[in-house]
Amino acid sequence: MSSQTASISKGAYRTGVVLSTLVVIFLIFDGAIKLVPLQVVIDTMQGLGYPPEHARLIGVITLAATVLYAIPRTSLLGAVLLTGLLGGAIATNLRASTPIFSHLLFGVYLGALMWGGLYLRDARVRAILPLLR
Repeated sequence: MSSQTASISKGAYRTGVVLSTLVVIFLIFDGAIKLVPLQVVIDTMQGLGYPPEHARLIGVITLAATVLYAIPRTSLLGAVLLTGLLGGAIATNLRASTPIFSHLLFGVYLGALMWGGLYLRDARVRAILPLLR
């Protein structure tokens, strides 16, 4: 076992990997569809009050931060950057008055999965954010 997994059970570590993998898969999909001029992306961007041409930049930022999150050595930096990105998504949905539980809070759900997965698989995060002592 590596030093990152030494203080946590194998089951908890695997759960963290699964949670993180789900987040990475979703964010890769989300970032990738913003790179292609799909009508659904154009319509969504306009509905949220953004020019459609901003979708590509948001997609690149999403993909870059997701790659950082997926690499164990840079996962903490990726999580911090993705937290900022998700905060922006939450603020955008709040301003656009989207449905609370399905749209507005989706960034909270994704962020909780992201940080929960990282917490379970990385001793550095457990040292910074001790839940139990």
